[in-house]
Amino acid sequence: MTASSSSPPTAGSALPADLPTGLLIGGEWRAAGSGGTFAVHDPATTDVLAEVSDAGEQDALDALTAADAAFREWRTVAPRDRSELLRAVFEAITARTDEIAAVITAEGGKPLAESRAEVAYAADYVRWFAEQAVRMEGLARRAPAGTHHQLVLRKPVGPALLITPWNFPIAMIARKLAPALAAGCSVVVKPAQLTPLTTALVAEIVRAELAARHLPTGVVNVVPSSSASRISRPLLADPRLRKLSFTGSTEVGASLLKQAADGILRTSMELGGNAPFLVFDDADLDAAVEGAVAAKMRNSGQTCVAANRFLVQEGVAEEFTARLTEAFGRLVVGPGDRPGTTVGPLIQQSAVDRVTEVVQQADDAGAQVRVGGMRPEGRGWFYLPTVLDGVTPDMRVVTEEVFGPVAPVLRFGSEDEGVDLANATPFGLVAYAYTRDVGRVMRLTERIDAGMLGVNRGMVSDASAPFGGVKRSGLGREGGEAGIEEYVDPMYVAL
Repeated sequence: MTASSSSPPTAGSALPADLPTGLLIGGEWRAAGSGGTFAVHDPATTDVLAEVSDAGEQDALDALTAADAAFREWRTVAPRDRSELLRAVFEAITARTDEIAAVITAEGGKPLAESRAEVAYAADYVRWFAEQAVRMEGLARRAPAGTHHQLVLRKPVGPALLITPWNFPIAMIARKLAPALAAGCSVVVKPAQLTPLTTALVAEIVRAELAARHLPTGVVNVVPSSSASRISRPLLADPRLRKLSFTGSTEVGASLLKQAADGILRTSMELGGNAPFLVFDDADLDAAVEGAVAAKMRNSGQTCVAANRFLVQEGVAEEFTARLTEAFGRLVVGPGDRPGTTVGPLIQQSAVDRVTEVVQQADDAGAQVRVGGMRPEGRGWFYLPTVLDGVTPDMRVVTEEVFGPVAPVLRFGSEDEGVDLANATPFGLVAYAYTRDVGRVMRLTERIDAGMLGVNRGMVSDASAPFGGVKRSGLGREGGEAGIEEYVDPMYVAL
């Protein structure tokens, strides 16, 4: 259906018959100690896809015991062997793209084309860190005083807890797991409750490759659970854990940082965003609209790097808004496995409720709905692509991360005003800017408060580049040369 249609979506996605639904601990799939399970739903139909083992506190500690034991051997494995393992995982993931993409679409809802793109993106991280495993540089030199020699080595930090989000279930595990393994760390993975099936499929690929090479299979452990705190609290209190990597909300990240403080853990935090999308008077509007759709609508707007505030200079504001409205109206909403779908469902009913609430608040406060502004009839957790005009900076649709297919348009006059609006948020993950003025681009790089800036492009993520934010958007970086540094400690040797 088109964005303005209301015909009911219908679909269902079959899962692989051998897809693991248990806990992976010490190289073995097993049920939760309690025997409990939780349901995973298809957001396009609300049907139950699978029942997954529901890990508890003792399961988490068992996983850490396995990770700690495996780490003692894994840390001594030659970098080349770790590299070749990751290369084999890359090839296996790539060969099974369609199968993995189908699972991503089934549990997350995104269109199959997006799911396939996510598999390729994730595989690129695995390949990148396969290459980085043999390129961790150290230092050897004579001390400036001439009294001794100095060596600086990079050693794996130790067992790591990886907590991943639901919106990119293979990309986020790849971005954390690959550098951890490349550095020589073992891991306990807590996948998102809403999308644990993709993680299980990837974990089995890694487990099988480890076993085939007679390497310690306890290096990778997976503990899905209906309660994240039931897993994180006992692990963060255990001195055997030495690293925490989390992607999710700023509120949860702040809580985890407090818990990690007692153990002085190494932490990486990729948290919330509120990305500005700046369009200046001299922008190529065709490119800007295309980039806006890409930056906003990937995964139905449910990404931390989604453009959340469209800041458009007054000279082109009306034309840009009209073109964006037309582009959103052409989008096809439906189940992700239906041919032609370009916008899938939101992840759950509460997400639909929240988007409905912030759009209604903006409408009540005087904003104009140019397209969308409602959920279609029928099954599934859908919301129509929406453009809001006449938006003011104090509206919730601007001040909060919407995490849905809603594009609020605000108008500004001068460049200074646009920059001030862009920075008027406690978050600083990514920003986008469309302009043909090279001088302005250089000014923006100095003035925009963000960890990443996309110039005349609506996508910035790349395995070879550092991904992360500033302010309340997090700590540390994933990807690039910086990504593996999050999993190593430098050791200085004087001799």
